[in-house]
Amino acid sequence: MGNATAGFILLGLFNHTRAHLVLFVLVLTVALNSVVGNALLLLLIHQDRRLHTPMYFLLSQLSLMDMMLVSTTVPQMAAGYLTGKKSISTAGCGFQIFFFLTLGGGECFLLAAMSYDRYVAICHPLRYPVLMSWQLCLRLTLGSWLLGAADGAMQAAATLSFQFCNRNEIDHFFCEAPVLLHLACGNTSAFEFVMYICCVLMLLVPFSLILTSYGLILATVLRMQSIEARKKAFATCSSHVAVVGLFYGAAIFIYMRPTSSRSASHDKVVSALYTIATPMLNPLIYSLRNSEVKGSLRKCVARCAALTSRDTLVCLDFSSCTKKKDI
Repeated sequence: MGNATAGFILLGLFNHTRAHLVLFVLVLTVALNSVVGNALLLLLIHQDRRLHTPMYFLLSQLSLMDMMLVSTTVPQMAAGYLTGKKSISTAGCGFQIFFFLTLGGGECFLLAAMSYDRYVAICHPLRYPVLMSWQLCLRLTLGSWLLGAADGAMQAAATLSFQFCNRNEIDHFFCEAPVLLHLACGNTSAFEFVMYICCVLMLLVPFSLILTSYGLILATVLRMQSIEARKKAFATCSSHVAVVGLFYGAAIFIYMRPTSSRSASHDKVVSALYTIATPMLNPLIYSLRNSEVKGSLRKCVARCAALTSRDTLVCLDFSSCTKKKDI
């Protein structure tokens, strides 16, 4: 008889050893930096009107997805490690699968939309307002969220419909659909085939579009007369491709391998790469290397410093007036 309601136990990413404690602190630091960096980027884009363009709107959506992605996995993992309570309900596991795939799948399509935006900006700058209008930008963004949510709902419902034969220990730090299939005692081959098709649509198709966009960008860059402009474009595109490759490579490794060739330790490390490390790199690679974002950050820091100094002067004036009255 299957076990559909008892919940699961997440074995986690670390053991209670000194070396693993150091790694746990490191991962927690990376996750915190990811949340802070993406929140800062969201704030800058919202506050600075010069950044109210389709490119930065897509970046803000990427930051929002990354913040939510880290928040979906890390708190549960940290709480389980610190308190020893590693259980998660079946509903909680289902919601974790849903939100994780919604955000991960949505990010796949959003990265493709961002690569198209860069292609239009570099290869067709004069037609940018037409080829990348606000209407198209909003449609691409909404489509990314909806396609990710559809994939998440389908996989969460299908995964939890299996019987788990009283096996409830998940050798992972969060509920992930391919890992749960290891616990299923029924025949999962049909669902694995459907998952493979979904992965082709959600991973390989957007990844192919990204490679095509950057290939066309590269061809345009090589025809540039200015060496300085060529170096700048190469540096930007190479860093973008590196982050995209890390995210897609890790996701393809997890979701497109047959279950017979899986290793729990490898899966956990690779999952940590694209759920914790990549969200920290995105604001650094896509934005904080950008002169407009750095200018907005300096402006924001200067404004905060001015407000702080003004408040300090007000406090000092108030203090001196109070002393005079006392005398």
